[in-house]
Formats: sequence, C-alpha cells, structure tokens
Amino acid sequence: MNHPEDLYTVAAAAPTVPAGLHLVAGLTGFVDAGGAVAQVASSILDGLEHELVAEFDPDALLDWRARRPVITFEQDHITAIDPPRLVLYLVRDELGQPFLFLTGYEPDFQWNRFVRAVTELADRLQVADTTWLQSIPMPVPHTRPISLTVSGTRKDLVEQMSVWKPETQAPANVLHLVEHRLAESGAQVTGLVLLVPHYLGDTEFPDAAVAGLSAVSAATGLIFATDALRESGREFLARVDEQVAGNAELQRLVAVLEERHDTYMEGNPVASPLTNVDGEVPTADAIAAELERFLADRRSEGDAASD
Repeated sequence: MNHPEDLYTVAAAAPTVPAGLHLVAGLTGFVDAGGAVAQVASSILDGLEHELVAEFDPDALLDWRARRPVITFEQDHITAIDPPRLVLYLVRDELGQPFLFLTGYEPDFQWNRFVRAVTELADRLQVADTTWLQSIPMPVPHTRPISLTVSGTRKDLVEQMSVWKPETQAPANVLHLVEHRLAESGAQVTGLVLLVPHYLGDTEFPDAAVAGLSAVSAATGLIFATDALRESGREFLARVDEQVAGNAELQRLVAVLEERHDTYMEGNPVASPLTNVDGEVPTADAIAAELERFLADRRSEGDAASD
C-alpha cells in the first residue's frame, strides 16, 4: 500500500522535536513572485541554526525532466550535483525559539498522498499551528507596502492583516490543500499570500522577502533578522525608480496603480485595490501585453540611443 510515511525518510541523526512548535512552510515551483519564498528560505537557512528532521523522496514527487538537477562542470568532469530537495528542518530563530520549517520544491506528483504525509507529520509532531507562505504577481505599485491575502482558521489574523479578500477561483498551491485538510481536522492553520507588483514578479525583490518574514513573525511570534534584506531592498528600489523615471509609460502605469491602491485603502467602495475602472482584475494576458509594450519601448529607446 502507498502509505504517506513512505514518501519521506527521517534523518538518521534527527533531533528530538518538542511538542507545541510552530510549523512554517514555503514551497517553490508553481509561482514565487519576486522570489519571496526562495529568499525567505535562504534567509532562514543561511542565517539560523537548523537541523534536518526529514527529507521527502524526489523520485516519488518530482518530475526530473521539468526540474533538472544543476551540475557544476569544470573543463572535463562534473564536480558537483545540486538536486532539488524538499525537507523538514528544526530551526531556532534569532531569540533561540525552536520551530519547524518545511521548505523546497512543490511536488509534481502524488499531491493527495503528500498532503496526508504533511498533515500526519504535523499531528505526530504535535505542532501548535501551521503557517504557510506564497507570493503572487498582482497589479499593485512598488511604491506602497506589500499587501497580503490571509486565509485559514485564524480570524484575528485575517482581520488584522488581510487587505484583499477576493471571491474567486484560482489554481491551487499544494499548501492550499494542506491548509484545507488541516482546517477540516480542526487544526490551527494560516495561509499568507503576498501581493507583489506584477512588473517585478520575475525579479528577486528583497522587499517581498522582508514582507514575508514580517508576516510570519506576526502570525507566530518568531523573530527573524531582516537588516541585510532591507538594505538590498533600498538598493533594488533605487534602481527601479531610476528606470521608472526614464520611461513615461511606466510612470503612468505606476501612477494609475498608486491611485487605485490609495483609493481602496482610504475606504472608497471600490471592489479591490487591484481592479481597473470597470471593477475587473486585469488578466494574465493583459499584464503580459503591458509588460511587452514596456520592454518594446525600452528596446526602442536603446536602439535610438545607439543611432
């Protein structure tokens, strides 16, 4: 039988996990606007003490041809292979508070079995609650704080932190399924979805990671260092502002997004800070066309400058 526990292996030197810890999760692969989840994972694992608890089997969960391992090749031989990993760590935050961190790739296969494995692990380890993070591209301006859509069983967090509360249908992250299963079982679970400016979605946007770590802190009380990310964010935004200042169309785009955002935040009865004048959220095709026009303008300006 395909038992969920067969999907992962407990580390030979796994630490003792005390009961009552927070479980924090963030997986990449489907969408990670601004590289927020990847940067959060790097910040946690590079800066905090952590120990391996368990690792999931990539042969069971991963489409290797779609997400191939990275090799290091030196002249005539391979010196290293860096395969994707999906792992559970015991981590200590800046104050030494322990928590569990599930990080790595989003599975390609066996979602239902994976969801059972995660929820059973959470139950077996007697976690206090689960908080998961995702970032998606949205037509919002980079000149305003990054907002959130918050879901789950923590109504206090939804009221305090959730700016956009849509009624919609959208493709799921596997952690949506984990959230739904945990909520059905009566467990405490919170989903934190960062709304990242769509025109910065393909970049590594440090402020998105800062917003993610801050949101996790607000939900759990865990403390993370963000000084380095904040400094990188200031440098990044300075470069973005320089590009905006040099492109009239992008200036108009940002100005429109600012106006919609500010109107919504002031309590004007607009459906959402993300909508257009007709109350509709721009489609992915419309966003793509907008970006294509911007890039075409940039290329034209470059060609004109070189003539």
